[in-house]
Amino acid sequence: MSKPSFREDILNAGLKVMLRTGYEGASVRDICAAAGAPHGSFTNHFRSKEAFAEEVLNRYFAHTKELVKQALCDVALTPRKRLQRYLDIISGVLADDDWNRGCLIGDFSLETVSRSELLRGRLEAIFQEWRGPFASCIAEAQVEGEIDSAFDPVDLAEFLLASWEGAILRMKVERGPAALDRFKNIVFQTIFKEHK
Repeated sequence: MSKPSFREDILNAGLKVMLRTGYEGASVRDICAAAGAPHGSFTNHFRSKEAFAEEVLNRYFAHTKELVKQALCDVALTPRKRLQRYLDIISGVLADDDWNRGCLIGDFSLETVSRSELLRGRLEAIFQEWRGPFASCIAEAQVEGEIDSAFDPVDLAEFLLASWEGAILRMKVERGPAALDRFKNIVFQTIFKEHK
């Protein structure tokens, strides 16, 4: 009789542990304990903590892309409203966790890029892929005359994501929504102000 595989349990537990404690703070022992898996199961399924973290990051990004799709593909809303909808969805997710966790992509960007070329490269690819739907939505808003066309849509998408990640970092420090609300209020009254 074959032994049960703990791979999925370890990945699911690892995502929760890393969201709470970060890459450095998440020990293999803690991850296995949270998964209810023997310590040896980790090394049976993952060649290193770094490789494991890449899989956790991919899992997190897959979920994030679903949230992006939910907001930016909602054709019942104008493109500008879709951008607002995405930020509101993420704010709701963070509120559900009482402002105690941030974005794993942002957290890993701070923690791992100077130590792991594997994770740095994966994060760079994630940011490039992540900005695509935002750039398309912004371009659509510009074509429809909803927002000013003074800036390139890709540059605006980069600005939006980078600034939003910064607001999430402040939210984690403050343990409240003020930084997110401030960002949304300012960005939609300036850069993404309704163009008439």
